Amino acid sequence: MREERDNQIRRTARLLEMIQQIANTPQFWTRKRLATYHQVSERMIQKDLEIIRLRLGLTIKTEGDGYYFDRLPQLPATLFSFSEAIALLSASRAAQAMPGVNSTELAVAITRLESIFPEEIRPLLKDTLDHLPRKAIKTHRQTMLTLFYRAYFEQKQIQMVYQPQKEKEGIQRVVDPYFILPYGRSWHVIAYDHLREFILQFKLDRVMSAQLLESTYQRPKDFDIDEYLGDTWGLMRGAANETENVELLFDEVAGRWVSEEHWHKSQMIEENEDGSFSVRFWVGVTPEMVSWLLYYGSRVKVVSPVWLREKVAEEHRKAGNN
Repeated sequence: MREERDNQIRRTARLLEMIQQIANTPQFWTRKRLATYHQVSERMIQKDLEIIRLRLGLTIKTEGDGYYFDRLPQLPATLFSFSEAIALLSASRAAQAMPGVNSTELAVAITRLESIFPEEIRPLLKDTLDHLPRKAIKTHRQTMLTLFYRAYFEQKQIQMVYQPQKEKEGIQRVVDPYFILPYGRSWHVIAYDHLREFILQFKLDRVMSAQLLESTYQRPKDFDIDEYLGDTWGLMRGAANETENVELLFDEVAGRWVSEEHWHKSQMIEENEDGSFSVRFWVGVTPEMVSWLLYYGSRVKVVSPVWLREKVAEEHRKAGNN
């Protein structure tokens, strides 16, 4: 089932990229050139062209050389609310990392979306949205997310009731949002907490209630999200070990999945002659990274450090004995 879904995603991405290639350079892309570029058969390309022509309704032609579109539809101008524009801009930024949609047209669309916002908050948009992950993430707290985005852009404090993971009751606190980022299946807010008088990270799904205050705050000019997150894997900064070299060996199947994603700023990925992939990180290992390795099961081998290899093996043994 997963392989079928992955194939469908790859085909959809290929179709989108083919449309952009033909639109950008009319009469250049022949069936053979498309097949060579996308590393599929000419027969597969012919089927893709039929989908573009028959299912998508785009008039694609050729006169013995490359393909071209007779015309492409123009969409009418549309007005967006603040929250709608934020959602579209976030999705567009995330889409830049997906194969098949990283194009000049997408860059133009992002520029037009950014132009909706007042000049004074555009630098904040760039700082926030440039750190989005390589894949789109669903959130169940759209109203809460919009509230925190508003607080961030208006630089207003938020009073919230937050329930930490190990607590049964929520705790009331006032925070100054410094950064908002998606991670895993949720959204996280990096904020100055007036209760603890420290910069902390909060999982949005644990915010029980929140209210925008009229009191304002100033983000420190020297605050840097990359410096704050450091070299740890994921967001569990307090649970990270010392930064060290981690070397992994993935088989051909898992290696292709891993090589298509951005996992950490230090990653180095190399395809070996036998089809396997060597992956290296300079990172502080966290429980999140151990869970990530366990997900791939026998398809990954921890080459180094030795303690991490033993840790992963131990967790697999525990799972087998349950």
